[in-house]
This record gives sequence, structure tokens and C-alpha cells, in this order.
Amino acid sequence: MNKKFKVKYRGNQIVEFDEGTTLKQISEHFKNDFTYDILIAKVDGSPTDLSDTLKKNCSIDFFDRSSRLGNRVYIRSARFILILAVKNVLGENAQVIVGHSIDRGVYFTIENAKINKEIIDKIYNEMKDIVEKDYIFTKISVSRLDAIKYFKKQKRFDKVNVLKYISNTYINLYRINDIYDYVYDKMAYSTRQISEFKLTYLGENGFVMNYPDTITPEKSPNYVHHKKLFNEFSDYIRWGKTIGIENAADLNKIVSEAKVKELINLSEAHYDSQLAKISEEIYSNSKKIKLVLLAGPSSSGKTTTAKKLNIYLRSKGFITHSIELDNYFTDIDKRVLDESGKPDFESIRAIDTDLFNKNLSDLLAGKKVSLPTFNFIIGKREYNGNYLELGEKDIIIVEGLHALNDELTKEISPSQKYKIYISPLTQINIDKHTHIHTTTIRKLRRIVRDSKTRGYGAKETLRMWPDIESGEVNNIYKFQDKVDTIVNSSLIYEIGVLKTYVEPLLFNVEEDDLEYEEALKLINFLRNFLPIPSDDVPKDSVLREFIGESCFYN
Repeated sequence: MNKKFKVKYRGNQIVEFDEGTTLKQISEHFKNDFTYDILIAKVDGSPTDLSDTLKKNCSIDFFDRSSRLGNRVYIRSARFILILAVKNVLGENAQVIVGHSIDRGVYFTIENAKINKEIIDKIYNEMKDIVEKDYIFTKISVSRLDAIKYFKKQKRFDKVNVLKYISNTYINLYRINDIYDYVYDKMAYSTRQISEFKLTYLGENGFVMNYPDTITPEKSPNYVHHKKLFNEFSDYIRWGKTIGIENAADLNKIVSEAKVKELINLSEAHYDSQLAKISEEIYSNSKKIKLVLLAGPSSSGKTTTAKKLNIYLRSKGFITHSIELDNYFTDIDKRVLDESGKPDFESIRAIDTDLFNKNLSDLLAGKKVSLPTFNFIIGKREYNGNYLELGEKDIIIVEGLHALNDELTKEISPSQKYKIYISPLTQINIDKHTHIHTTTIRKLRRIVRDSKTRGYGAKETLRMWPDIESGEVNNIYKFQDKVDTIVNSSLIYEIGVLKTYVEPLLFNVEEDDLEYEEALKLINFLRNFLPIPSDDVPKDSVLREFIGESCFYN
């Protein structure tokens, strides 16, 4: 008689199943609770493939593509289907190269093959055929050394080099049909579960794949091209190729050869060159531009960038003044409430835009203006004799969440404004098939900074992150196409430095914490990188805003 185990589903319903029953079979009992195909399980809080079997009494929950966990699985699996489709359409030599995230999708190119819209349509149709054939994503545990031998034989040296720097004795490979790939996270059960995606040809051998996300899980959004952002990504990728760093293995090689100091200097110079170019553009239009507006998502390095830009502008002869948006918060007793009934600090409604516009208009008209200071203890604005009057060479810098929102500066002529969007648009990948999302970098930065400046653990920062992202979607991203320029605050070496600070914090997240899954994901991500000491990171580096000892802060 088969041994039976008790499964507690979603913490309350208890059902018995035979030992050895797959999680896929168990999931069939609960599929009516979900709108979309179940992709992944959590067993006692740990993400687990549906192909795994029942081995003990346990708690199980399941996730479809509408969840954050399920959506990540969906994206990885769609990417694997793409890789197989490209091989089937263009042959063994064609290699999919992942580029970067863009507009709720990912940009790809194809190596060793020319593509056009007709070819992309063929790849799309082949992907649909693979979906219909319902191949199983088969997980295989192999020794790391055997995996290296396999990928050498396949001439997949990006995989070989990544595995070289990983200390694990055994790793997981996944297979569909006749191809294998190394990924550091979970996959779906079968290709039929990945039925919805779109491919958009962009020219120059590149295309974007969009898929359902947690915002629109029912369908793939249409691709919207963000030209400035796309061009900035492309420029940084080209620069990375120029200095010979495209993926984790390239960076690890530099670290292992003790050449990281030179790389740090190169990376810092690249970042600084952007600010030098901006200051030159503003100087060239100094008779018109009187207001510099800078915004970007959390942990982009806005504050350091504003302070460094201030120095560059002063070197051009400008007299700079910073105005803090927080000082224009509406009084707490007049504050509009958010959806939870609490005073709203995030939306543009929390700012007294009428007062801000009046103050700016008066300043630009040459008037002397008394600027407010917001007293957070009593929740009201105060006037403490802080006066400002602009001269011919004076210029105002405003950095903040809503700086790019036209509502904030609606009464100021566009010709007088210079708008800057900032984000760490990393160009480095794990390997040719696995890109690094800018959100991952910002999350690591924020965890380190919150620990140093607020005393938060990684758990607290990860718990806040969904709300942080929601605020960015509502208040920042929609303005990125209307800026004068984009500053890429990514530093090509920074993951190695952040690892030394953030890894211990992530290990402090307990297995029964809701944030454990995300902490484990980041830990596994960091295993692909060698640590880099912070000794040679300059004191004026944007990275110091997060790891500490910046010359711009007390």
C-alpha cells in the first residue's frame, strides 16, 4: 500500500496524496482556483518545480502568471522557447543574445544570422508550434564540471565561463526537446503553459519580446518604443563591448586578475562624462535654461547626481541653487488621503503645485522670494527667513519624485527647463540568455542604503518594494520620453561591490518570512559574481550614496 502524505493547501485545506505524486498532479486538484495555468509551487515556502514529487507532509501553494513568482517563471520559460525556435528556424549557429529590458519586454538580437520582419514572423510561428507540441521542461541535476564539458562541446563559452566562477558541485540544467540550458531559477512545467507572447521587429538585427505581466496578465502588451531610453541602453552595451565586459564571466575575469581598480576608474569616467556633456549643453543655452529638473526611480542615484551636476555647472560659471520638493508638501491636515485612508505622500497631489509654480515664476521674473521649509514634526510649512533672488548666472536644480511631471512646473516655459531622467541601465548580463533587470540593481542598492541609514533589514526593504514600484509606475516612467536627456547611473563593476554589503543582509531573512523567496532569488543571482572590495571606489562615486563614505554627505 502506497504511503500517503498530508498536503495543507493555502494554509487551511488539507488533502492526502500518495508518496511520489508530482506537484503537477496535485495542482490539477486546485486549478479551478486560478485564472491561468499553474506554473510553479511553493512547498513549505520554497519555490519548487511542478515536476518534483511529494516526499513528506507539507504546506503547498501554487502560482500562475498573474503573480510575481509565476510571472518570472513565465518569462524565463518563454525565453527558452524562443531559443529553441531560433535554432529550428535559423540553424545551430544562430545564437540568441538577450539585450535589456524595455517597455515591459526584453530586447534581443541574433548572432551569426541576419533577420528581418519575415524571419521574426517565422520565429514567432515556430514558437507557437513548440507551444502546441507541449514539450516538458525537464530538470536535470548534473555536476558543474560535466556541464562545463557539455557547453564546451556546444561552443557555448558564455555558459562555460559563468560556470567556471560558481562553486556549486552540482547545478540544474533544463531541457526542452533536444537543447539544454543553464538558468539559476525555476521553469514552467511544459511549453503549452506559455501560450501568450508577442515579437516586434525593430531593425538592425534586433527585436523585442513582450509577454503578459502582473499588470495585464490576460495578454501581452503592445510594444511602445522609448527612443531615448533604448538609445542609452544601446550606447552602454556598445561601451561594454569596447572595454571587453558583456557578462558576469567577463567581470569575474577582471576581478580574478586583480585589474579591478582600472575598471573602476573607467566606469567612473564614463558616468562623469555624461554630467560633463549635460553641463556643456546647459551652458550653450544658458540665456534660456534657468531650471534643471531631475527624477528617476528609487535608488537611481538622484541625490549624488544632482550634487555632482551642481559642481559641473559651477565650473561653467553658474551660481546654482537647489530647491527641495519636500518643502512644498501640503499641510498634513489638508492632505489628500490615499486608497488606505492615510495622508498621501507619494502622488503629485501631496505637493502644493500652485505655490511651487508661483515661487518659480517670481524667481525667474527676478523677484525676491521667501522659500518655505516643511516641518515634518508638526506637519506644516514654515517660513524661516530663507530668501532667494536669482541673478543672470543663477540656475535652479530640482531633484525629486515629481520633478518631470509637467503639472509641477506648468507655468514655466519649456524653453527655460532642462529635464533629466536617471536610472541604472545596466548592460552586463549573466550570459547570452540571461539579462539583469535594472530593478535588481536598484533593489540591491536600496537594501544596502536602508541598512546603513535607516537601520532596516533586507526583509523590511523587500516588503516595501511592491509599493515603491507602484509609485514609480504612477509617477515617473510615463514621463521618461519627454526629457532632454537620460543619465545612466549604472557602474559596470558595482554588483561585485554591492555583493560584499548585501549578501549578509539577505542571509538574515528567515525561511518563514514572506520575503524569503525574493531574498533567495537575489542570493542565487549574486553567486554568479565574485566580490569586489570597496577600497578603490572614489568618495564622489554615485555608488557611495548607497555603501557609505560619500564626500557629499556628513
